[in-house]
Amino acid sequence: MSDENAASGDTPEVEIPVEQAVDPIEALRIENADLKDRVLRSHAEMENLRKRTERDVNDTRSYAIAGFARDMLSATDALSRALMVLPAEARTSGAATTESLIEGIELAEREMQRLLAKHGVKPIEAEGQKFDPHKHQAMFEVPDPSKPEGTVVQVVQTGFAIGDRVLRPAMVGVAKGGPSHAPADEAIDKSA
Repeated sequence: MSDENAASGDTPEVEIPVEQAVDPIEALRIENADLKDRVLRSHAEMENLRKRTERDVNDTRSYAIAGFARDMLSATDALSRALMVLPAEARTSGAATTESLIEGIELAEREMQRLLAKHGVKPIEAEGQKFDPHKHQAMFEVPDPSKPEGTVVQVVQTGFAIGDRVLRPAMVGVAKGGPSHAPADEAIDKSA
C-alpha cells in the first residue's frame, strides 16, 4: 500500500499494517485461486510429460531395430544378387547339389524377407510412382516421352521403410521428357 501511495504522490502520515488493510477472507480467496492455478498447471505439465514419454516409448519400441534391420538388408541383397547371377540352365539342368544350393539360397532370402516384414520393415513401392526425394534416390534419367516426367520407370535397388521412417531409399531411374506429372498444379497456376 505504501508503494502505491508513494507512486501517486500521496504520503500517509501513519502507515497501516497490511494485515489490517486486506480482508482476511479475500486474502484466502486470492491464495486459493493461486494454489488452484498452480495445481492445474502442474497437472497439465504432468499430463504432457506422460504423453511425451508414452510417444517416446512407442517410437523406441517401433524403431529400435532400425540399425539391425538396415544391416540385415545388406545380407538380403547379397542373397538376391546371388540368385540373379545364376543362369537359368543351372537351376534346371544342374546337378542335384547345385539345385539344392539354389533352393537353400531362395529359402534363406524368403525367410529373411518374412522376418523383416514381421518386424515392420516393408519395401517401398517405387515403380510407376511419382519421384519422391524422401523415399527415392534418383540414379539416372530415362528419356521416355510416353511417361510423365518425374515418374519412376526403373528400380535398381528396392528401398525399405520401418513404420514411417525410410531405412534405405529406393535407387531408381526417373522418366525425362514426358508430359508434366501434375496437370492439377498447372490448372491452379492458370486460375491465379
